[in-house]
Amino acid sequence: MKSRLSLSRLGSLSLRTQLVLLTSMLIALAISVMSLVAISSIRAQMLDQLDDEITASYSYLVTAVYSDQQISRTQGTFIPYEAYLLDKQGNIIRPVATLSDGSSSPVISGLTADVVQRYNQTAMTVRSSNGPSEWRLIAFPVEATDQTLVIAAPLTQINETVAIVGLLTVFFGGALLLASIALTWVIVTRAFEPLARVEQTAAQIAAGDLSQRIENYSPYNELGHLTTSLNTMLSHIEEAFDAQKRSEVKMRRFVGDASHELRTPLVSIRGYSELYRMGGLPNAEAIGMAMSRIESESKRMGQLVEDLLTLARLDERRVGENARIDLLSLAQDAANDAFATAPDRDIDVIGLEGAEAVSAPVWGDEQRLRQVLANLMTNALRYTPEGTPIELAVGTETAPDGTPLSIIEVRDHGPGIKGEDAQRVFERFYRADTSRTRETGGTGLGLAIVAAIVGQHDGTVEVQQTEGGGATFVIQLPVYRDQGQSRPTTAGMPTV
Repeated sequence: MKSRLSLSRLGSLSLRTQLVLLTSMLIALAISVMSLVAISSIRAQMLDQLDDEITASYSYLVTAVYSDQQISRTQGTFIPYEAYLLDKQGNIIRPVATLSDGSSSPVISGLTADVVQRYNQTAMTVRSSNGPSEWRLIAFPVEATDQTLVIAAPLTQINETVAIVGLLTVFFGGALLLASIALTWVIVTRAFEPLARVEQTAAQIAAGDLSQRIENYSPYNELGHLTTSLNTMLSHIEEAFDAQKRSEVKMRRFVGDASHELRTPLVSIRGYSELYRMGGLPNAEAIGMAMSRIESESKRMGQLVEDLLTLARLDERRVGENARIDLLSLAQDAANDAFATAPDRDIDVIGLEGAEAVSAPVWGDEQRLRQVLANLMTNALRYTPEGTPIELAVGTETAPDGTPLSIIEVRDHGPGIKGEDAQRVFERFYRADTSRTRETGGTGLGLAIVAAIVGQHDGTVEVQQTEGGGATFVIQLPVYRDQGQSRPTTAGMPTV
């Protein structure tokens, strides 16, 4: 349970604090291990040196003991030591050499001849008979006898030296640890500065400011790569939100316009129906006029609903039946249909430069493309004065980037469309002229349907000024070639 609480508390710290803490623990562990190894090595080296000096003093001492010479501190080794001659049972026969202060002596009990033989001159550390000090002791069996010569040296100087080294190691190790912690904190803080900017930017974005971006970073490290990816993601998110907002605005405007357009014929139908029910139509002529108006408004409402359904299908990008189509053939059929509706008009099919029209093959849905031309011709007939000529220009051109295009233009010679109207004429329910009201019979969706169908065929449509006055609707579609060319797939309309 305690370990879980510790891990939980550690996890609640900031990432920078966790890294500094873990790094400090590793540095402290490394300093501790190095200190222990260093102190142990120094102590072991000093003990080896002391053992060598004890061993070197044996030959002098054994000679002096058995020749009854006076033991001199100026001979043999220069270390302080005590020596004892033991019998076979480990009892002291006599001390050979003792330190002058006599403050303490080593504990040498139990060093029988068998024990000495078993240890075979192995150095050992024993406690002092008086006080906490320690002694270094080696027992030498004396040749040709059953006696043992024990030589012991105090470890006071070695222990003091090791203690001093330990204190210095702790002091300098602690100072090094503190310096390492401070340096690690600075380095981690500088390294985490981009993450701090990321955090601040994320907070501003969470507050609703999607225009924020992370700046002043190096693109060559991992944080730079992360920051670049985040900036790219933020751009996509901002674009998505902007697109969603624009879509919502368009949708609200579309629903409002559709409701308004549908409400008007419904009001007329309801008004005439209530007038008939209340007996407000005095004769057959008034009733016939009312029924005619009801029929007219019903047709208008039905046409509006059909156009709305068409746009909905286009927005869903439903699959159509595609085939090779020649725009020249579609233009000739559209001209014939328009002439049957308005025989007083001069409707001609010509080339783009006024010469003879040429074939302009495309790949697409024939019925949809016929609807495009029908809407444009209806628009030209409806909003131009009676008797005004109309031309359909057909041909092919090469775009600036080298792409071959099939082009069809519907040219009228009416009042034309200028300024902002030319930019917004393809919006749904937009009318370039406020005088074009319901008396014209339009729903305000015809050009929006044209733009949607052309867009599905990977084409473009725009309105230009006709030379001499009027409006020219220009449609550009990719050319379809029969020789060795695969059938192009238009957006949302796979080949069949």
